[in-house]
Amino acid sequence: MTRGDMVWARLYYRNATGEELRSVLTLMGPGGRTVELHCAPAAHDEPDTCETPRLPSSGPPGSAAAVAEFVGAGPVEEAPLLLRAGSERAPDARG
Repeated sequence: MTRGDMVWARLYYRNATGEELRSVLTLMGPGGRTVELHCAPAAHDEPDTCETPRLPSSGPPGSAAAVAEFVGAGPVEEAPLLLRAGSERAPDARG
């Protein structure tokens, strides 16, 4: 998401599984800059959000991307990847 010269990532979710889940929201900017936020979606059916801090943009509009990953419970090495979703960068205006 962007507003003015600020950029951040936001994840909307609902954990209707009744089980513990973990998620990681990663905001990637130009020059290899990343912000990673670990979220713990509560095991209930209510909508919620997870959001990275808002940071000054260090590149042109559309130069940042975000990825959200949800994994199941258990040791990190054994937890199954349940969902990976990513943003698309804005189309190049030059075509």
